[in-house]
Amino acid sequence: MSTSKFLRGTLIVTAGTFFVKFLGMIYVIPFYQLVGEQGGALYGYGYNQYLIFLSLATMGIPLAVSKFVAKYNALGQYETSHRMFKSAFVFMFLMGILATAVLYVLAPLFAPFILGGNDTGNTVEDVTNVIRYVSFALLLVPIMSVIRGFFQGHQSMGPTTVSQIVEQIARIVFLLGGAFLVIVILKGTIPQAVNLATLAAFIGSFFGFLVLIYYWIKRRDELNALLLASSPVANPPSLKEMYKELYIYAIPFVFVGIAMPLYQQVDIFTFNRTMVAMDLQETAEHQFSIFNMYAQKLVMIPVSLATAMGLTVVPTITTSYMSGDRKELKDQITKIFEIVFFLTLPAIGGLTIMAGEAYTTFYSYDRLGTELLAWSAPFALMFALFSVTIAILQGLDFQKHAMISLGIGLLVKLILTVPLIFIMQGKGAVLATALGFTISVFYNMFIIRKYVNYTFRRIARRFNQTFVFTGLMMIGVWLLKIGLTTFIDPTSGKLPALIVLVLCVCAGIFIYGFLTIGSGLAKHVLGSRFQFLNHK
Repeated sequence: MSTSKFLRGTLIVTAGTFFVKFLGMIYVIPFYQLVGEQGGALYGYGYNQYLIFLSLATMGIPLAVSKFVAKYNALGQYETSHRMFKSAFVFMFLMGILATAVLYVLAPLFAPFILGGNDTGNTVEDVTNVIRYVSFALLLVPIMSVIRGFFQGHQSMGPTTVSQIVEQIARIVFLLGGAFLVIVILKGTIPQAVNLATLAAFIGSFFGFLVLIYYWIKRRDELNALLLASSPVANPPSLKEMYKELYIYAIPFVFVGIAMPLYQQVDIFTFNRTMVAMDLQETAEHQFSIFNMYAQKLVMIPVSLATAMGLTVVPTITTSYMSGDRKELKDQITKIFEIVFFLTLPAIGGLTIMAGEAYTTFYSYDRLGTELLAWSAPFALMFALFSVTIAILQGLDFQKHAMISLGIGLLVKLILTVPLIFIMQGKGAVLATALGFTISVFYNMFIIRKYVNYTFRRIARRFNQTFVFTGLMMIGVWLLKIGLTTFIDPTSGKLPALIVLVLCVCAGIFIYGFLTIGSGLAKHVLGSRFQFLNHK
């Protein structure tokens, strides 16, 4: 794959994923106004169980299909990759039905353990119902993921990107519409509104599935032509042999795909219980809703850029690795890191400086919310690097090391969470997560350096440039913020906070853009195809 095609696919998925994540951030503004902190905590209780069961149901197969298809397509064996796709589709359909049934039945067992004896907010019945409503999305999401993996294995990122956008839009429209109907029109309760909000995951997946079917029909002739051109195989692998290879790829994807939900599950099972032990149950759900739901939505925006990298990395890295082109492989790894630093560092820096204005604009003024957001934002870099480095390991067939990496990080999280909650409450839970991911990132980088003979000096110069430009941007934004807050009090309401936020964000974009374009950094990172970045 040429570097230009690789970059094009990367930027397409990056833009699409960022837009999806942006929508996922925007919807929480009206959602917060409708259901508040209690509803946000309840939504988090249910949705995280869905994410974990989704990972267990799919068992890493969708992304493994992407890797499998990329490998056999590179060998010209399109028939083999097509056989695996059809079999995986049927298997994921059955697993989706099973996962839905199991989560629905087990919901009453999870609910009391999640609340940990905290009876000051949501009830066991509320948590049980929200878990059951969200379980229905498991019927469709697994098979959607397989189709997306198949297209990505063919280096076709459009179907994944468009279907994710449509899925997100449909989910948000139903989520907000349902919550508005219950709270405003029918004068219902917060738990009833959150039930409909979690059911929106099924509605969104239905529309996303329709988009994927459209693309499949549209490209059917092209896919059939590839089958006809497939290289003859003397002894084609049996389904048993293919599944054995697939699961070698898939097992690490299970753990990696479940990484963030597992970290959050540790918080879900420990935070309320620890806060009750400290006699702080009155503030437990308030803090939990902030760092697990509302602040996290803002923090994960920069991380979504790295997640987009991961979607592209696996098949392209696999192709380069299988072809034996080590120079192209190292160039791709370098480009991935450069783009991640270029896009995430300024976003993280800006969010840290503007935490108070951002939280007030999107939700309402909350001193604790501001503190937790400002505290969480810098750690987003570790979350982003984890997504990218773990995807590189998977693309290189270092499955064992990917599992070891996650295991070490999760162990750190398990050991530190309760002690740090006792010391720092909500900040402690966030810090334990960040430390776990940091340990994993350093391990991943060590493995990449050791086995690929990759030197991180290749990206040192670009990182230093990006870091310096981000620092200069932060200083400029900070000075402007001081000047503006002399006349405008951003804590007094949404409008004042929005004015300060918009002016500072525009200033930050201008400063960072001026520095990176003027220095040639933007052109180097984003590619020569962006002619408007040419500078004299």
